[in-house]
Amino acid sequence: MRPDPLYARYPFLDAARAAVQEADISPPRLVTEGDPAVDRARERVERALMSGTVASETPERWSDRDELLSYPIARILVSLVDVRAAVEKYADAEAETAFERLRADLAADDAELRSVATPRADLPTFLDEFDLDGAVRRVADGSGDPGRDTFRIDVTAYLRLTDPDWGADWRLVNRDLADGEVPVASEELHRLLREAVRRRVASGLPFEVRGSAGGDALAAALDDDVTALRDRLAERERLPSVDTVAPERFPPCMRALLDRADGDLPPHSAFAATAFLVSLGLDADTIAERWPGLDDGDLSYRATVLADDGGGGSQYPAPSCATMATFGDCVNPDERCETIDHPRRYYAAAVADADRSESDD
Repeated sequence: MRPDPLYARYPFLDAARAAVQEADISPPRLVTEGDPAVDRARERVERALMSGTVASETPERWSDRDELLSYPIARILVSLVDVRAAVEKYADAEAETAFERLRADLAADDAELRSVATPRADLPTFLDEFDLDGAVRRVADGSGDPGRDTFRIDVTAYLRLTDPDWGADWRLVNRDLADGEVPVASEELHRLLREAVRRRVASGLPFEVRGSAGGDALAAALDDDVTALRDRLAERERLPSVDTVAPERFPPCMRALLDRADGDLPPHSAFAATAFLVSLGLDADTIAERWPGLDDGDLSYRATVLADDGGGGSQYPAPSCATMATFGDCVNPDERCETIDHPRRYYAAAVADADRSESDD
């Protein structure tokens, strides 16, 4: 099987799913044969649960085939984990990763678009994919900058994709509705598309795997993976909470990222810094005020996704020390770094030590 490279980047596309079905590749056989796609699926789900992305830490390791086939296997794993939070986080992560890729694709110049090695998606492809091709029209060109384009979307499609929890700005009463259309900026249209992706990924999850001889055998073969994923999810919940915000106590990696925030942080670095700050209870406005370089126009939505329902803590704490090291973001480690495995544990220990020192004085 040699899939279209675009399907590897966007495996939820109808054409990508059709390609998998036409290839008649059996997930149980992939699992029993130890196919690389199974390892990639495990990583896909773990990254979704722990870091809010399904992008691989080692993309050079995987072929387009591995990427594409990992998607249906990842859905099996999430169904076997069978925890509502896992489904929600997985769907959010698939949508977030797709959005980051689409934004990069739309910003690509002509030379990049002609590159065979880097398949690109375009806006018409996504609009057609989610039956929005007749519901969205561009009304102002951004003069070469797709981020400055403006659109009008059919009110029915707008209401179908928006969520009341998104805030007052998204309520129809606060929009300039005219001729059955709602004006949206480019980043707002992207958010609507991301929601369409999230809903598609979440649709049907979790599904019943067990109940047949083949399903029971598949579940048994994936039992160790499912147990490990449940443990990782539980581990995330056990991270220490810290009620104070003292930047001078932040771990060296976070201090370094925030010092560079006014520059051009890679997406994984910006995510790590934002997730860490949200895990301390900071909202988008506070983050944008203190570290304006992290405000890429989508900070408010990202912070909302990261934050939990209570407003403190985080659905996705900052990536672990191992992940930070993989991406080259583990810098200037000190003695405390040798004893911990997560930036938030570093910070909790640093705050506790400072409190003890003050009480001794």
